[in-house]
Amino acid sequence: MKTLKFLTILFLSASLSAIAQQKLTLEEIWSGAFRTQGMDELHAMKNTNQYTVLNFDRASRTMQIDLFDFATLEKVKTLFDTKNFSEIQYVDAYTFDAGEKKMLIATNSKSIFRHSFTAEYYVLDIAAQKLQKLTDKEIQEPVFSPDGTKVAFAYQNNLYIKDLTSGKEEQITNDGKKNHVINGITDWVYEEEFAFVRAFDWNAAGDKLAYIRFDESQVPEFSMDIYNQGLYPTQEVFKYPKAGEKNSEVSLHIFDVKSKNTKEVNLSQYSDFYIARINWTKEADVLSAQILNRHQNNLDLLFINGTTAASKVVLNEKDKAYVDVTDDLTFLSDNSFIWTSEKSGYNHIYHYDKNGKLKKQVTNGNWEVTAYYGYDENNKTVYYQSVENGSVNRDIYAVKIDGKGKKRLSGQTGTNEATFSPNFQYYINSFSNVTTAPIYTLNSSKEGKVLKTIVENKDLENKLVQYDVAPKEFFTLTTEKGHELNAWIIKPKNFDVSKKYPVFMYQYSGPGSQEVANRWNGINDYWFMMLAQQGYLVVCVDGRGTGFKGAEFKKCTYKELGKFEVIDQIDAAKVIGKYSYVDASRIGIFGWSYGGFMASNCIFQGADVFKTAIAVAPVTSWRYYDSIYTERYMQTPQENPEGYDNNSPISHVQKLEGNFLLVHGTADDNVHVQNSMKMIEALVQANKQFDWAIYPDKNHGIYGGKTRLQLYTKMTNFIKEKL
Repeated sequence: MKTLKFLTILFLSASLSAIAQQKLTLEEIWSGAFRTQGMDELHAMKNTNQYTVLNFDRASRTMQIDLFDFATLEKVKTLFDTKNFSEIQYVDAYTFDAGEKKMLIATNSKSIFRHSFTAEYYVLDIAAQKLQKLTDKEIQEPVFSPDGTKVAFAYQNNLYIKDLTSGKEEQITNDGKKNHVINGITDWVYEEEFAFVRAFDWNAAGDKLAYIRFDESQVPEFSMDIYNQGLYPTQEVFKYPKAGEKNSEVSLHIFDVKSKNTKEVNLSQYSDFYIARINWTKEADVLSAQILNRHQNNLDLLFINGTTAASKVVLNEKDKAYVDVTDDLTFLSDNSFIWTSEKSGYNHIYHYDKNGKLKKQVTNGNWEVTAYYGYDENNKTVYYQSVENGSVNRDIYAVKIDGKGKKRLSGQTGTNEATFSPNFQYYINSFSNVTTAPIYTLNSSKEGKVLKTIVENKDLENKLVQYDVAPKEFFTLTTEKGHELNAWIIKPKNFDVSKKYPVFMYQYSGPGSQEVANRWNGINDYWFMMLAQQGYLVVCVDGRGTGFKGAEFKKCTYKELGKFEVIDQIDAAKVIGKYSYVDASRIGIFGWSYGGFMASNCIFQGADVFKTAIAVAPVTSWRYYDSIYTERYMQTPQENPEGYDNNSPISHVQKLEGNFLLVHGTADDNVHVQNSMKMIEALVQANKQFDWAIYPDKNHGIYGGKTRLQLYTKMTNFIKEKL
């Protein structure tokens, strides 16, 4: 019996050891095996203390929009179920009217660019469960009028209004034309860099529609060959203003629904400018607009009379570098407004009266507000997210609008994100950190107390325990120049300080970005863990220019993108190379997009430090990138040629000594493959040997079918062979 018991223990020990030694594979990573459970399309209602979630029933292959009660988390009812409506197989998106009695449901979406798409839309009468197709057209960005009787939408660069009662469809602009004029929908560069598509908005009374018109006829065109499966490739041509080139001419218009007249807002005091946001205020006849100069270092908040179209500046922001557009503009019942700004050196919340006079700086300190959640007028309380608990963490706070009585609501250290109930009595908190997979809880807004768990990912956490992986370790890396930088490292589970390990560095480094954050794994993190299993140390360092450590840290790269960021990565690699357990002759670096720009520069300019680099979809000269993003940080190439050329990887190709893999997709509408083609030619003429891979018809994300698996297999093999 003793022998049998001993053998049993040995067998169990061996079995557990085998489980613990399970290895990550690329096939498993890219099959979705580590996908987290969440709350898809979570919307807090505005009129009732409820929220909706989009659910998918795998057994029946149907989708439901379910309504839940904030207080109990109990499902109140299903508002929409695809099994009851043959017209809709799949819900791509949904929005409510102001009364929350109707829904617009999108299906059969077709992507245009990063955010934009066309779709078929249906209107659902929720109580009657009656569904009607909004229009036979494949349209963009439909939105209900405030009383829910009309829907405004865009189709082929023009704006329309559909009367849901009469069924009449009215076209309110007529000059829209592809690659010439766009009404109410942003052009490519606005969509990408100002991150919005719908450039029209109803006023509170529903009798006026404001919209931005884009005249892009003088904007230079970019073309991409699309290979597909045909005998001949086709060509996609679109307007893309590169740095220093002609932008769309924008104008602001107000359409009167009753009179059918359209007034243009007089913006003649501005030249070569951007209309970065439009929002109607609480007063039905007052429209707000954020106007930026081309350098983006001067922002005016205008209030515009909806009847006369006369405007006045109520707030002005200036900066020696650039002003970030805010999405936090919120009008209160008295038309005073909440505003966020970096003018103190850190992003904070401000309260202004209806005339733009400062009432109170609501938050203050050497830390950043990272999200504004809303204002509870009954309790005069502002809710927000910030990095007060360290720049790699996110916490939820409440503070009175007079700046007093601040309270931290989140209890766990990591990344907390909130969705508040309409009456601000509750919020749903999404929490994760490097060791805790996302967990959704119902919390009390008064003190942050967790009332109930809604969704958790314990199964995923337990699954990951079976693998031979270690979580990220956070630390502060201080360069020899004295710069303190946030960093993380992933080590092999069986890390031995007496051994020498190769190092694989990952970074993005773009202005205001952050890769060193205390949150659950992204898809790349599993790849990094796989590399750690295979004997690599994986390190990430957020250098100068990245975000959430104040404006000075972020904006020091102004007019010299790629200078200080590259210095910091090279200096960080030198510090890491001196660790006793690091093989300083085997340090590699990887990045995508801005990170690819950085990886290229690092292997060229840091030839004595980096042995290997992988650059995916890199900008290789800011001369080839778009106007809004590039000029925000660099001014124009005509004004700042040295800033553009001195920090371009193309200017340093002759310094390449190590192993370099360059990857790009031919249908990248964002960072054009032109960037890589120009650098390939420069490397060839410098007689440098390197590896490259071009992915036909793939955009900036380089995905689809087996593409990601093939790409990551290629990169993994390159690392194993060359590092």
